[in-house]
Amino acid sequence: MLSERRSAERIDMRLDKVFPVVVSSEVFGDSAGIARNISLGGMMVEMFEPLPLGSFVTIRLRIPDSHGEIAVRAEVKHHYCFNFASGDDLRSCRGIGLRFTEFIEDSASRWQETFRRQRVLH
Repeated sequence: MLSERRSAERIDMRLDKVFPVVVSSEVFGDSAGIARNISLGGMMVEMFEPLPLGSFVTIRLRIPDSHGEIAVRAEVKHHYCFNFASGDDLRSCRGIGLRFTEFIEDSASRWQETFRRQRVLH
């Protein structure tokens, strides 16, 4: 189990990157998504059909310039809906906030290596 958050404030650095991911659920199957606001403790995944709060999922992603796949178990903790304008068009996207619960196999070391190599937001 990953360490619990120490407070309501963000305690992890965030990656200034986005990645395509596959969100797998035993109940809801596989869904494509875009990982954003990525940290060592979780991420936001933009997806067409957000999964229910409390769902447990497996996230799989390939990080550019890295070897192998990263797989992590996570819990859906939040739902997000973003409304914005693109030119004259009103648009929106939806997503889920995930808290990582367990890295699968040696994904934890690849994930930490990615954070050492990549640029972080804050």
